[in-house]
Amino acid sequence: MKPARLTAWIGFGLGTAFFLLPLIGTVEFSLRARRGVYSLDAYRNVITDPQFHQTLGYSAILSVLTVILGALIVAPTAFWVRLKLPRLRPVVEFITLLPLVIPPIVIVFGYIRMYNTSSLLPLTGTSLGTDLLLTCGYATLSLPYMYRAIDTGLRTLDIRALTEAAQSLGAGWGIILVRVILPNLTVAILSGAFLTFAIVIGEYVLAALLNRPAFGPWMVWMGGNRAYEPAALAVMAFALTWGAMGLIQLLSRFSPSRQAAR
Repeated sequence: MKPARLTAWIGFGLGTAFFLLPLIGTVEFSLRARRGVYSLDAYRNVITDPQFHQTLGYSAILSVLTVILGALIVAPTAFWVRLKLPRLRPVVEFITLLPLVIPPIVIVFGYIRMYNTSSLLPLTGTSLGTDLLLTCGYATLSLPYMYRAIDTGLRTLDIRALTEAAQSLGAGWGIILVRVILPNLTVAILSGAFLTFAIVIGEYVLAALLNRPAFGPWMVWMGGNRAYEPAALAVMAFALTWGAMGLIQLLSRFSPSRQAAR
C-alpha cells in the first residue's frame, strides 16, 4: 500500500474512532440502569415518562410552525433578492448572520421587555401569545441555516429563465413562487427544516425564560436529576437525527429537480 493511501486510511480510522467511541460508551452506559446486567430500563423510563410525550409533542408542533414561518419569510426574500436585487445579497446575508452573534438570552429578554403584561402588546400574558413569541424566537435562531439552505437551492436553478417562461404563460408572481420555484426547492427547504427541528428540540434559553413546556428544558432537568436516562435520551436523539437525515435523502430522490435531471 502506498504511503499516501496508508496515511489516508489511518486518518479515516482515527476520525471514525473519535466519533464512534463516545457513542459506543454512551450506549453502553445507558444499558447499565439495572446493576450487573444490560437492560433497556433507562429507555423504558424515558418513554413511559408523561413529560417526555408532552414536551416532545409541544416542541415538535413548534418546530413545524417554525419551519412554515421561516420558509414563508426566507423563500420569497431569497428569490426576490437573487432575481431583482443582487446587490443587496451581502446585506441580506449579514442580517441573516446576526442570530449567530446575538446571544439567545438577549433576544428573549428583549421579548420580555417589549411584550410583557404592562406593554401595549402584552403577548406574555397569555399562553398563546407566549407560544407565538417562542415560535418567532425559534425562527430567528434558525434564520442563518434556513436562508443558506434555500439560497443554495436557488443557486442550482436558473430562476430568471423559469420566471420568464412562467410569465410568458401568464403566471403572476404568486403562481411563479408557489408552483414553479418552491417545488424545485423541496430538498433545500427540507435541509433547512431538519436544522430548524434540531434547534427547536435542543434549545433551552428561550423556552426556559418564557416558561414554556418544551423538550430542551425537560432534557436539562432530566440531566440534573437522573443518571442513566440522560444517556438514553442522547442515544435516542442521535438515532432521531440520523433518521431525519435518511428521510431527507429519500425524499430528495423524488424531488422535481432530480426527476427532471433523469
